[in-house]
Amino acid sequence: MANHSLLLLGLLSLLLLLRSVSPSDLTLPPGATFPSTQAEKLIRGLNLFPRDAVPTAASAGADEPKRIVEREFKIPGLLGSEGVSVKELGHHAGYYRLSHSHDARMFYFFFESRSSKDDPVVIWLTGGPGCSSELAVFYENGPFKIADNLSLVWNEYGWDKASNLIFVDQPTGTGFSYSSDKRDLRHDETGVSNDLYDFLQAFFKEHPQFTKNDFYITGESYAGHYIPAFASRVHQGNKAKDGIHINLKGFAIGNGLTDPAIQYKAYTDYALDMGIIKEPDYTRINKLMPACELAIKLCGTSGKAACLASYLVCNNIFNSIMKIAGNTNYYDIRKQCEGSLCYDFSNMEKFLKQKTVRDALGVGDIEFVSCSPSVYQAMLTDWMRNLEVGIPALLEDGVKMLIYAGEYDLICNWLGNSRWVHSMEWSGQQHFVNSPTLSFEVDNKEAGQTKSHGPLAFLKVHNAGHMVPMDQPKAALEMLKRWTGGKLAGPSSRPENMISAV
Repeated sequence: MANHSLLLLGLLSLLLLLRSVSPSDLTLPPGATFPSTQAEKLIRGLNLFPRDAVPTAASAGADEPKRIVEREFKIPGLLGSEGVSVKELGHHAGYYRLSHSHDARMFYFFFESRSSKDDPVVIWLTGGPGCSSELAVFYENGPFKIADNLSLVWNEYGWDKASNLIFVDQPTGTGFSYSSDKRDLRHDETGVSNDLYDFLQAFFKEHPQFTKNDFYITGESYAGHYIPAFASRVHQGNKAKDGIHINLKGFAIGNGLTDPAIQYKAYTDYALDMGIIKEPDYTRINKLMPACELAIKLCGTSGKAACLASYLVCNNIFNSIMKIAGNTNYYDIRKQCEGSLCYDFSNMEKFLKQKTVRDALGVGDIEFVSCSPSVYQAMLTDWMRNLEVGIPALLEDGVKMLIYAGEYDLICNWLGNSRWVHSMEWSGQQHFVNSPTLSFEVDNKEAGQTKSHGPLAFLKVHNAGHMVPMDQPKAALEMLKRWTGGKLAGPSSRPENMISAV
């Protein structure tokens, strides 16, 4: 009890100390174990060693006359199996000069649908915060994958088979996006969502033929923060008739971090259920929970300095589990990290360094930053905020939401996601809670379990970790098709045991 009181007293002292500090001045203390050990391990695990993410603007056309500069591109070695030209496919890469910035440019890919130009327009956001969407382009749901010889091969299950697909490098400093001014680093969801909204306005002005199409926002991991804020910004812009009307139909979050208060509490339950920790560990680690809950409460939804304190306090829970888990890959607990590497995405780094590729994309000599420590640090005051709060208003207005999660991910596990979805207060909450769990079938085999009511759907994906489109590409494409088509569970679905929400 004494230790518990001292922990709370220390937390309150830290909060008082931080109250006078501006979020833009906050950096992570050198002794803090979660970012310097765990997050850095992610960056190292991806075999990514980026330098600071504030390159100069000299080589990427700082004086372009238009807000958006785009080119169709053809990468050598891409064509073959599809039997159509890039011109017919419509592969685009471009830069958007951010409207409300000092000198920021947002890089993006746009892949027109391989099936029909009338397919929905889908935008994908990778999380981090600060990890490039090229990770998804080449390893998850993009049109192609990188072979060992650095040539491209077609992805049979790319999401461009069912949508007109946009990938963006955001926030500023991520991927090929850049600024010469450090003031353009974003610290909260207001800045992130405003940049993305401004980009969409410019994108649809450049491609007016797609404004009539249904529009969906998708992404994973820390995009569990980005996506609700972005969806709300689009919805508000539509209501205010602010620029081009965007035909927003829904948003989907894969293995996301959305409501930290609920999701952090699920860590020990998930770890115990999956055999990562034992009962004595469970009891001991749960003693850290009261301080975490208090810290999150003080953080609230404001994103102020108190949120940094809650980040440091609450991640002791995750750290304690990982000390026991050892070398387990916390993105897929079926696997071990090989040495200091959990995943090897080094072929992407090599591929994007090639001059022919850079010339095709029009990025000049801008450094590609796969996962940016600068962006990560800048968003620390945003980490523990609850982004669930804006979702009920979207549901009430008929905007669809899908939360999906691979069952073997620890860090944004399905249990925590299921709990916050079930706990969310909206007019259909009780109907959703009482709805049956159905089998999500692909090729007449159960690929997951889903439940839904009205605009809300939840899907637990079998045999997948944090990156569902990478681990189960066919199921992920089927998920997108059925969800945007209005019926996630197929016609052969049958009632199953209820997905655990307690």
